[in-house]
Amino acid sequence: MAVPAGEQIHREVQDYYGKELQKSEDLQTNACVTVGRPLPTFVREALKCVHEDVVSRYYGCGLVIPECLETCRVLDLGSGSGRDCYTLSKLVGEKGHVTGIDMTSAQVEVAKKHIDYHTKKLGYQLPNVDFIHGYMEKLGEAGLKDKSYDIVISNCAINLSPDKRAVLQEACRVLKAGGEMYFSDVYASCELPEDIRKHRVLWGECLGGALWWKDLYRIAEEVGFCPPRLVTASRITVNNKELENVVGDCRFVSATFRLFKVPKKGPALRCQVIYNGGITGHEKELEFDANFTFKEGDVVEVDAETAAILQSSRFAEEFLIRPAAGKASAPAGCCRAKAEEKILDPFQLVELLEAKDPAPKLVDCCGPKGCH
Repeated sequence: MAVPAGEQIHREVQDYYGKELQKSEDLQTNACVTVGRPLPTFVREALKCVHEDVVSRYYGCGLVIPECLETCRVLDLGSGSGRDCYTLSKLVGEKGHVTGIDMTSAQVEVAKKHIDYHTKKLGYQLPNVDFIHGYMEKLGEAGLKDKSYDIVISNCAINLSPDKRAVLQEACRVLKAGGEMYFSDVYASCELPEDIRKHRVLWGECLGGALWWKDLYRIAEEVGFCPPRLVTASRITVNNKELENVVGDCRFVSATFRLFKVPKKGPALRCQVIYNGGITGHEKELEFDANFTFKEGDVVEVDAETAAILQSSRFAEEFLIRPAAGKASAPAGCCRAKAEEKILDPFQLVELLEAKDPAPKLVDCCGPKGCH
């Protein structure tokens, strides 16, 4: 389907987020509203450190905070006014580092203005965060080198890019071997028709540029990631009659995925893994994705793909990993175990979650009251 030229999309998104939106309450859909989940105490404490001006100018969907962050180098794609970056600044510690990149100069200016405030607030001698005005499709032009980050995050921003493949390819390039892309974004139930993809407000509201969720799986593997791991998902409603008429039967979800850059090292085996416990905020239980929750001390048998991820990533030291007895080897790398049914479809996950809780509590994690 034809889409607006990339430069035109960039200009319109910059205007929408730099001029038209002055606070999160100006948004016209609930794309920035997610199913409420209790936040770990350490995350709530980190959020309390973020300057009010940064929080009020933030338009992401939910909160994108992976586990096991101490000393990591983190890159935030579409960092906006810097809320997630400043939260992560505390969580990675003074020995870690966080870089935010955003194409909207007005948002980057807000973020930069508060670097000294947060450095003093956290008691650091030097800032461990920086912000770059640039494009997530062109990280090389922004000076970001190959294999320079442990984690790449993004919070409801990739849908605003006219070239999702370039974004994922660049993210994979700057990640170290074993690195992870952990990101929340908006996905569509189908390939979107042209009238939605060219609608200016729907682009600004993160719906017009939403990727068909099946395309995410295809693109991710083509650029070098393991198959996406679905973490959680929540339904998006439009709540605007004019926009509802344009959207028609297309459905949208906000979903969090994790992508791992796992090197191919030879035969991969099904394994038994035991979570050692102790990850900050997840000391007794680690909800890794929609398919695997690891409890401290429990023996869990995992497929070859999951075993390869745990062995090659920053989680390797958090688990005791051993081959499952009597299991044949699988092809190298991240081949999906087809014998097991996994939850891959974010719309399926939404239905399962809503069946358990028909009236989930919704919270706005963009505004100053949503996450604090």
